[in-house]
Amino acid sequence: MRGTITTARLAAIIGLALTGGAQAESGGFFKNLFGGGSGDGGGGGGSLMAPKAYDPNDVYCPNVFVPDGGAAIQAFAGSAGDNTRLRHQIVVSRLSRECRARGDGSVSVRVGVELRAMLGPAGAPGRFEAPVTVSVTYGEKPVMSRPHRVAIPIPAGTAQGEASVIENDLVVPADKAWGYDIEVTLAGQKAKPVARRKPAPAVDAAQSEAPVPGQ
Repeated sequence: MRGTITTARLAAIIGLALTGGAQAESGGFFKNLFGGGSGDGGGGGGSLMAPKAYDPNDVYCPNVFVPDGGAAIQAFAGSAGDNTRLRHQIVVSRLSRECRARGDGSVSVRVGVELRAMLGPAGAPGRFEAPVTVSVTYGEKPVMSRPHRVAIPIPAGTAQGEASVIENDLVVPADKAWGYDIEVTLAGQKAKPVARRKPAPAVDAAQSEAPVPGQ
C-alpha cells in the first residue's frame, strides 16, 4: 500500500483502537509467533480448579485484557485530536496467550502482542517505537509486570508497518493460579481494576493459543 491511509479508513482504525478492539486470527498469529502448531494449547478456558502438576492441560488461562486508553498511542503535528494533523498512530492489532501448569502448581504464562504503526495525513515513513507493558494481576494487585520497547519500521513508499513482541517469562504463583488476569497496555498506562470473569472458551474470536514447542 502506497501513500497515506485515507481519512475514512484512518477514522475507522482509530475508533477500533480506542475501544480496545485488538483482533486475532484463530491460531495463525500464535503459531507464527511461538512456532507451535494449531489447536488447543492447554490453556484456552482452563478449569475452575487450580492447576495440577500431573496434568499440564488443567490450567486457568484468561483472555488478554487491554484497559481503556491502553490500545493505541498517537502523535500529532500540533494540537491533539485533529485527525488531519495526525503524524502516526500505533495500535495493538492482535493478541495471543498460552498458559502451562508447572510442577509446583504455579502457572507459566506466555503472551504475544502484535503492533501496527500507521501514518496519518501529516506523517512520513520512518522508525517508530512503542512502549508495551505485559502484566499479570490478581484482584487489584500486580503479580508480575514486564516493560518492552518495540521498534516498528514504516519503509519509504508505504503507509504502515508491523512488529511483534513475545513475553515468555511470566509466572503466576500457585496460590493465585485461578482468577488472575493478563493485561497488555501501550505507554505503560495503569490498568483499571478488572471484574472477575468466567474462564474463556478454548478458542475464541479475539484470542488464540498453541502448545509450547517441544513439550
